Amino acid sequence: METSQQPLAPTRCGNTEFRWGERTYVMGVLNLTPDSFSGDGLGSDLEAVVAQARRFVAEGADIIDVGGESTRPDSKPVSVSEELGRVIPAIERLAGELSVPISIDTYKSQVARRAVAAGARMINDVWGLKQDPGLAQVAAEAGVPLVLASNQRDKPCPDIIAEVVSSLKKSIKLARAAGVAEQDIIIDPGIGFGKSLEQNLELIGRLAGLKSLGRPILLGTSRKSMIGLVLDLPVDERLLGTAATVAIGIANGADMVRVHDVKEMVQVCRMSDAIIRRL
Repeated sequence: METSQQPLAPTRCGNTEFRWGERTYVMGVLNLTPDSFSGDGLGSDLEAVVAQARRFVAEGADIIDVGGESTRPDSKPVSVSEELGRVIPAIERLAGELSVPISIDTYKSQVARRAVAAGARMINDVWGLKQDPGLAQVAAEAGVPLVLASNQRDKPCPDIIAEVVSSLKKSIKLARAAGVAEQDIIIDPGIGFGKSLEQNLELIGRLAGLKSLGRPILLGTSRKSMIGLVLDLPVDERLLGTAATVAIGIANGADMVRVHDVKEMVQVCRMSDAIIRRL
C-alpha cells in the first residue's frame, strides 16, 4: 500500500535523524503525573522515571516523551511552576543518560523553553498552538521539531476529517510564520481529543488523507478510551486493541506512534513495516 505522496526530508532531533518512510518510529510515553488516564503515572519518583526510560530504550524506543500534566478529558490544569517541578529534574537527568532524544509534552511555552534548556529535543503540543502560539517561537529559536496535534475539545464538529485537516493547516501556518522549519513540523490527528468514538475510528481508517499536508504523521492511540469502548475493556487490558490501531495506522500512513507498551509495539511496528514498507 502506498503511504506517502512523495519522500519527506529527514527531521533532525538531537543526534537522531528521523528518515521518514524508511520505518515507523516509536515514541515511549513517560507520564510524570499522579493522575494519568493510563494508570502509569510515575509522579515524582525520579528513579522510577529513569528506570522506565532506560527500559523503553532497551526495548527499542526511538524517543521518550515526558509529560507533567494529564490530558484526560476530566483532568484539572496544573500551574506552570508545578509542571516545571515535575518535568525539569527528569529531563535534566535523562538527557545525560539516554542515547535517544527526549520530547517534552506540553502546551505551555514557559515549560517548553525550560525543558529545551534542560535537554529536550522535541516539543509535543496536544493543542496545536491553540492555547499558546508562543510555543512555535520556542521551537524555532531552539531549532527543535514541533508536533502539532488537532484538538477539538474547544470546538466539537460533525465533519471530523475536514476539521482536522483545516486545524492542522492553521497550526502549520502559525508554526512556519514563527520560523519553524518545514522539516521540523510533525502532525498528529489528535485521537481522543474532542472526538467521538466514531470520529476516532474514522480518523484512523482515513489517516492517509492527512498526507496531503506534506508532513510526517504521529499517531497516539495507546490504551485510549475508544479501545475500551469497542472492546469493553479496562485500561490495563487494551494492549491488543492498541496493537490493532498501530498496525492499521501504519498501513494508512503513520510515521511515528506514541505508546505506553514499547516492547510489544516495537514488534507490531517492525512486522507492519515488513509488510507495508517492504523492508
